Amino acid sequence: MTERLPYQDAALPVGERVDDLVGRMTLAEKVGQMLQLDARLDLADAVLTRTAGSLLHASPARIREAMAMVETTRLRIPLLMADDCIHGHAFWPGATVFPTQLGMACSWDPELVERAARVTATEISTTGLHWTFSPVLCVARDLRWGRVDETFGEDPFLVGELGAAMIRGYQGDGLEDTTAVLATAKHFAGYSETQGGRDASEADLTPRKLRSWFLPPFQRAVEAGCATFMLGYQAIDGVPVTANRWLLDGVLKREWGFPGTLVTDWDNVGRMVWEQKVCADDVEAAVVAVESGNDLIMTTPGFFEAAQRAVAEGRLSEAKIDAAVRRILRLKFELGLFENPRGADAERQAAVIGCGPHEALNLEVTRRSLVLLRNDGTLPLPVEGGPRRIAVVGPNADDPHAQLGDWAGASGQVDWMPDGHPRETISTVLDGLRASVPDGWEVTHALGAEIGSLQPDPEGDYFPDGQPRPPLFQAAAADPAAIAEAVALAEASDVVVAVLGDNVALIGEGKSTATLDLQGGQEALLDALVATGKPVIVVLIQGKPSTLPASASKAAAIIEAFNPGMQGGRAIAELLLGTIEPAGRLPISFARHVGQLPVYYNQIRGQHGSRYADLTQEPLFAFGEGLSYSTVEYSGLTVADTEVPASGEIRATVTLTNTGSRPSLETVQVYVTDLVTSVTWAERELKAFTQVLVAPGERVDVPLTLPAAKCTLVTADNRRVVEPGRFELLVGRSSRPADLLRAPFTITA
Repeated sequence: MTERLPYQDAALPVGERVDDLVGRMTLAEKVGQMLQLDARLDLADAVLTRTAGSLLHASPARIREAMAMVETTRLRIPLLMADDCIHGHAFWPGATVFPTQLGMACSWDPELVERAARVTATEISTTGLHWTFSPVLCVARDLRWGRVDETFGEDPFLVGELGAAMIRGYQGDGLEDTTAVLATAKHFAGYSETQGGRDASEADLTPRKLRSWFLPPFQRAVEAGCATFMLGYQAIDGVPVTANRWLLDGVLKREWGFPGTLVTDWDNVGRMVWEQKVCADDVEAAVVAVESGNDLIMTTPGFFEAAQRAVAEGRLSEAKIDAAVRRILRLKFELGLFENPRGADAERQAAVIGCGPHEALNLEVTRRSLVLLRNDGTLPLPVEGGPRRIAVVGPNADDPHAQLGDWAGASGQVDWMPDGHPRETISTVLDGLRASVPDGWEVTHALGAEIGSLQPDPEGDYFPDGQPRPPLFQAAAADPAAIAEAVALAEASDVVVAVLGDNVALIGEGKSTATLDLQGGQEALLDALVATGKPVIVVLIQGKPSTLPASASKAAAIIEAFNPGMQGGRAIAELLLGTIEPAGRLPISFARHVGQLPVYYNQIRGQHGSRYADLTQEPLFAFGEGLSYSTVEYSGLTVADTEVPASGEIRATVTLTNTGSRPSLETVQVYVTDLVTSVTWAERELKAFTQVLVAPGERVDVPLTLPAAKCTLVTADNRRVVEPGRFELLVGRSSRPADLLRAPFTITA
């Protein structure tokens, strides 16, 4: 009978089990535990030679193979299997793919986002994965950045609330629950504040700017119990985040008390040598990474030899290695992997992946993700006596891959789903309308335009670390014949649905764009469709806001559908036909022109004038904006106590009156303006929001409560405080000043 060692005894406290196991490990085994390697490469080298503690990007077959290999190792330490399941387990055929984070953010509904994350975790947990690299808590303020679609938008408060909800959904009632998976708050911190929108560029951030806008969502993640943090690629003030002791140890661990595990992003440690060139070699990079508090080193295989050499040369204390390994092992014990490695479970997969209840929730989330931005009364399309012939045109009308967006199926990150998800699991706009229109109606289709194609990067197929270089995008030319075909369909129809936007060639990691214009022949197509005089409904399926041509201002309606996922086509058809109510609100602003950037709503006060000489600074569509099929008036904002102590609450009431004929789910947005501040500060900040269903003709008094402690700013010496003085409470339907009622109050010392 094999002797049962203390670390294998589930009855012992986790701390004792960790101590016992670390005491039995060689230095090589310890360093191996700190490696997270790419499972698509040499699996035996990763698991048997380097004794990696974690793998990512493992196909279903590779997960089984890797777990079997672990059983042949000396200590049989289970693997942490991880992947980017950021809007569903989108690299498993037929799994539930929700709208992207930006799409989910349009719901402004933390409870709904939590439910979506719970579904995702339930599906992930049946496949042998234990860890999702989600949620993304970057604050998106430059629309050129390729990863805007992965974020919850431009506002730190909204990002934090939705991120905390997603963390709760992933981690469930605790890591011991076999349906729970590890959540990851990423990318810590300031990664999205790029120069020129360029991915992973140096972030021009002071500590005060970090504390003001980019750290709050991550602090909220710590409060929500997020198990792991992933570090950004970028440097701040010359120091790569991977090496930033002030940020990792001083703020995250000491100030906020984060007890969890840190993982670098892809080859962050190697990039300090070959790209950022702040370390002379892999040994120096290993020393810097460990000394700075990193635990898992993603896809830098050379760390294995380099860290051991650093210890042998006396440049790195083995105790530092031990501390990181303890944090990694604690996760594995808390997940119960030593007793149950949580491999693939075919029976559970059959029961939950893509099941009916998950599909129903996906449809609910998708419905709530759609934002009606403009409507001249054409929508909803009247069923009785309404249009009988609908022309559906545009490159995204029947493109399932554009609808799913990045990090899904055939988006390019994995090699085991070259064709993406089963086509029958996805409803495109064309599918949705054909399935939903009344009997006797006709739905016709023409492509009309293409977006573009991918070309090899002339600098070569691979970066110096072996990672493939993203191909370059080349816009398609406008095709007169294709436009003529679409125009002919439009002229023979009662209404036109033009489905435009972008695709995965224009969004994602390493795919930042210099322009925000609709690419390929799309603008020429829209110009020609509008010129027919037929009502044109523009549906934007895209990863981030585009700038729109002048012809869009003549469209009958505009609907934003940020990569709406598998159920997108059905939900869009329902919205067009009026069987559901539009309820989405923008989590991010739309620029009129790329030269306006940045256009986020919470700009710092103080500039000459309020416009460019040649263009307004007003966004095309503002943060918080979105229409319903009814009209709701805001009135009677009153604050109960106009003087409130800093430890007290601001209590207010606003009245909503539905003056239309349809119900409206109103997202009541609460902003605060600090009228005089010791440092320059934002003109207004979102501090709370609530959603109220208002029936036709109904008048509802909505109570609002806001802790005075939320009315903070960051001082010149980097302290977040409430400064006593005069404030205004701003309440309304969007961040636009014209949409906000105002009421004064004072916070006393």
